Amino acid sequence: MDGFTSPINMGLEALTREALQAQAKLRAGLETLRSLDHVQVGASEREEVWRDGKVVLYRFRGEGEPTQKTPLLICYALVNRPYMVDLQSDKSIVRGLLERGQDVYIIDWGYTDRSDRYLTLEDYIQRFLGGAVDALRERHGVDAINLLGICQGGAFSLCYAALNPRKVRNLVTMVTPVDFHTEDNMLAGWARRIDVDLMVDTLGNVPADVMNWCYLTLKPWRLLVQKYVGLVDILDDRRALEDFLRMETWIFDSPDLAGEAYREFIKQFYQDNGLVKGSVRIGDRAVNLRDVDMPVLNIYATQDHLVPPSASRPLEKLVGTKDYSEYSFRGGHIGIYVSGRAQRDVPQTVHDWLSTRSNDR
Repeated sequence: MDGFTSPINMGLEALTREALQAQAKLRAGLETLRSLDHVQVGASEREEVWRDGKVVLYRFRGEGEPTQKTPLLICYALVNRPYMVDLQSDKSIVRGLLERGQDVYIIDWGYTDRSDRYLTLEDYIQRFLGGAVDALRERHGVDAINLLGICQGGAFSLCYAALNPRKVRNLVTMVTPVDFHTEDNMLAGWARRIDVDLMVDTLGNVPADVMNWCYLTLKPWRLLVQKYVGLVDILDDRRALEDFLRMETWIFDSPDLAGEAYREFIKQFYQDNGLVKGSVRIGDRAVNLRDVDMPVLNIYATQDHLVPPSASRPLEKLVGTKDYSEYSFRGGHIGIYVSGRAQRDVPQTVHDWLSTRSNDR
C-alpha cells in the first residue's frame, strides 16, 4: 500500500524525534551548566543595624528614600532563610515595598548550632523579635512599628503583638497558621502525632534535613520527581536555569531548629491548638489574641498546601481589633513570594492598607 505509514511507524518516528530533542537539550544543558557561576540570592542592598548573638536586624535600601515614617519589620519563619522575600530582582516582595516608599527591615535568625539547643519561644519572641522592635522604635523615634509576620513568623508576630500591643501600630500576617487542627492540613496532622519529647531529647536541635524531607514528601510527585523531569526542558535556557537554582538554593539552605523552641512550638501550637484555645504561654505570660487590638491585615493563599485558608482565616474571630481585613491571593505558599501576580499585587496591597492607617494610633 504505497503512501501508507502505519501507526507503529508513526509512533517510532515521534519517539525518535523526542529522543533526539532530549539529547540536544542535555548537550546544551551541559554547556550552560559549565558556564554558570554560583547563583546569587538576595536582590536588594541591605545594612546591619542591630544584632543579638546570631540574630541580625537588616535595613533594606531602595533607590529612593522612604516616604513612610513608620518602619516595617518583616518577621520570617525559623525553618527557612528569609531571603525568599527578596530572592532576585524580578521576584522580590521587598523591592516592591521599597519602590512604594516603605522603610523595610527584616530579622535574620541566623544558623543555630549546639549552643542554641535550649533557646525557647520566649527567647525568639520577646528577646530577639522584641529586641529588634525596640531597636527600631529608638532608631525612628516612634512608639510603635508596623510588623509583617510570614508563616511561622506570623504566629510569632501574633504572640508578640498580643503581649506588647502598644509597640505594634499595624500588624500584617501572611500565610500564617492560626487553627492547627483543620482537616485539610496534612502537615499539622503529622505534627500532632509526633513524639516531640523523644525527638528533641534524642536529637537536641532538629536537623534541617529532617524538616526538609517532611515538607518535600507532602507533595512527593511534584517536589521530588516532576520538577526535576521538567528541568530537562530549561537546561539550554540560562536565565530559567538560574531561577531554578536560586529556588533550589533556598529550599535546601535551611537552618537546624533549636530543640526547646521546637518542642514548645509543636506542643503548644500544633498539638494543643493553643492560639484557638487561648492556652499558649510565652515564658510565664499567657497569650490572649483578644489583646491584638491594632489594625490587622491577614493575607492567605488559596492553593496553599502548608497553610490552607481554613487554617488562617479563623484569625478574624480570635483577635480583639475592630479593624480586621483579609486579602485572598490566588496561588500557593511559595507563589505568594515569587509569582508575577505576587510582584504586582502583594506589595501594593500591603502598602495601600498601611498608608490608610499611618496615623491611626
